[in-house]
Amino acid sequence: MAKVNRNYLKLPDSYLFSRIGKKVREYGAAHPEARIIRLGIGDVTQPLAPAVISALQDAVEEMGKGETFRGYAPDLGYEFLRVAAAENDYRMRGCSISPDEIFISDGAKCDCGNLQEIFGTDNTIAVCDPVYPVYVDSNVMAGRTGEYDRSTGRFRNVIYLPCRAENGFVPELPGEVPDLIYLCFPNNPTGAVITKERLQQWVDYANEHGSVILYDAAYEAYISDEKIPHSIYECEGARTCAIEFRSFSKTAGFTGLRLGFTVVPEDLLVEGVALHSLWARRHGTKYNGAPYIVQRAGEAVYSEEGKRQGQAQIAYYMENAGIIAGELKAAGYEVSGGINAPYIWLRTPGSMTSWEFFDYLLEEANVVGTPGSGFGPNGEHYFRLTAFGSRENTIEAMERIRTMQTGAQ
Repeated sequence: MAKVNRNYLKLPDSYLFSRIGKKVREYGAAHPEARIIRLGIGDVTQPLAPAVISALQDAVEEMGKGETFRGYAPDLGYEFLRVAAAENDYRMRGCSISPDEIFISDGAKCDCGNLQEIFGTDNTIAVCDPVYPVYVDSNVMAGRTGEYDRSTGRFRNVIYLPCRAENGFVPELPGEVPDLIYLCFPNNPTGAVITKERLQQWVDYANEHGSVILYDAAYEAYISDEKIPHSIYECEGARTCAIEFRSFSKTAGFTGLRLGFTVVPEDLLVEGVALHSLWARRHGTKYNGAPYIVQRAGEAVYSEEGKRQGQAQIAYYMENAGIIAGELKAAGYEVSGGINAPYIWLRTPGSMTSWEFFDYLLEEANVVGTPGSGFGPNGEHYFRLTAFGSRENTIEAMERIRTMQTGAQ
């Protein structure tokens, strides 16, 4: 008789963003006259840059000709994109990452969830709290986390690293040593960043204890502070303890195209085994590569024109972030983030829970955000708004929030 993977049954409720979507659909059905503004899910709204569109059109033309048609992509991805990523994202920042250490994929979310497959199920994991749900959920599915305790909102075998206002939403080194450490900076959901000195401490800790850091740098393009590292490989010794995820989704608006990559240094060994070879085996076995036309679009992001246009889009979203943060502070909310990241993290009014504030904001202002408790227990009484809306919707959403009856008191 067939059997299900019972680890899936340990997952609490539905996926965070599925629950949000259901609530919004139900409210919209009951209030068809409402014009709902969505600042919850981190989906972009600006169109693709002209340089990207041009590259897509050229690549489509190539696919229509026998002499330039492409089929399956190489396992690691096309060399033209890996070379461009190695040069622009790493070598120009003094990081010694080669094109052969870059694995092109259809997005950082998939890689974050899939990469845990190359580690044994007896590995312990550590995650920031609050944190992007995929890190924990994918390890639950693999049977690495133990049972879920509804009274605490935590899994038994996960080491949670508290990220609170008191520590600037940056975790402290844990006393209990984990095998796998998930870090995300600039952080989703809090918008916090980590200094190079603090990140170096994590690298030294991982090398000392034989841990592996899984570093999500999906939002590095939003860093404006020159003192903040864009990559973990800016730290000495990171090549022997860290894997890094990158995404084109927020950097270049590729949420609809799907493109990203993962860096696995050849120096990174676990029990004498090169993780680069394991990920290459998994990648080649289970994945047939991002489409050629999308990889050409990714290459265009690194062109001079593409860089200029991409930076303009990022500036647009960060202006939105400034509007949101400024208006919320003026209304009396306790706010962080929105400076080196496109996320604004605010404390809910009074004793309101995250989901109570979600309902209140939806009903009173027809604005959708993300309840902080969906990112972990330490996210309770917090709320995330994104800067990825249009300028018009961002301004209108803040006007609606400012005129709500309760306010931040």
